[in-house]
Amino acid sequence: MTTAETGRAGEQAVAEYLRREGYAILAQNWRHGRDELDVVARRGEILHIVEVKTRHAGSLTPPEAAATRRKFRALTRAAASYIRLTHWTGDVEFDVAAVVMADDGSMHIEWIENAWEYNW
Repeated sequence: MTTAETGRAGEQAVAEYLRREGYAILAQNWRHGRDELDVVARRGEILHIVEVKTRHAGSLTPPEAAATRRKFRALTRAAASYIRLTHWTGDVEFDVAAVVMADDGSMHIEWIENAWEYNW
């Protein structure tokens, strides 16, 4: 499985997880120019911008280690584009879904809600 395929599988697993938890999925793999958001979801009056990091079991670093400050800067730029284009006016949270894919293809998801705080 390629890195891109692993990433897509992780994003799909997270979207399914969020649906089960009562979130509405508004976008997956959303792109606008150079900006990209893995999953955009809504629960209640909160828009959740979800960064999905997927790694195979036994990787040297856990998936959440890839959720860096640099990534957050890119994420906030993309979120600002999404918010502007969709005219969202409510609250926004930035979450991380750390996904570990086992050898049998099963996924373990660690949900880190409000992983980064941003003051608009």
